[in-house]
Amino acid sequence: MKTKTPKADVPAILKPLCVALEDKKAGDIRVLRVSEQSSITDYLIVATGTSDPHLRALRVELEKVLDLGKVHIVGMDTSQESGWLVIDAFDVMIHILTAENREKYALENLWKDAEEVPLADITAEPKPEPSETVATAVKDAAGQTTPPKKKRASAGKPKKKAPSKKSATAPKKRAASPKKKRAD
Repeated sequence: MKTKTPKADVPAILKPLCVALEDKKAGDIRVLRVSEQSSITDYLIVATGTSDPHLRALRVELEKVLDLGKVHIVGMDTSQESGWLVIDAFDVMIHILTAENREKYALENLWKDAEEVPLADITAEPKPEPSETVATAVKDAAGQTTPPKKKRASAGKPKKKAPSKKSATAPKKRAASPKKKRAD
């Protein structure tokens, strides 16, 4: 399989689908771009579930993701206990199989001419834009570029420490008795 699909060409719904599969512990998640080989979809997601209940849990999670993304589900195979689940979301078709069925049907071999899109490219977090004060240089009055200065915690006098409160269990001081005047 080839791997060269630019990230810009990948539909936005692929990331939340793949993240949901990872979060629900689907195994060996593979994304194949099949638009050149298929007239019915552009991408296939193939993943492994551990059991039929696990497949159902993955299906429910994927339905939630598709619903939140306002993606229409064209079709879904809901046959129970088959060990193979299919969700058709038009641009993306998802196949989740038990390990035995995945090995038996070997979907990746049927689509060996497809491009594989690396999962890390799909699920990677976008790099945050650097903040204005950190990333950009500040021009001073002379037009020279200087790095931004850090703000001080307080300008002026240093803060005084607040007096510590005495413990409620500390012994109380006696009031000072007035001094007696001496007779000289």
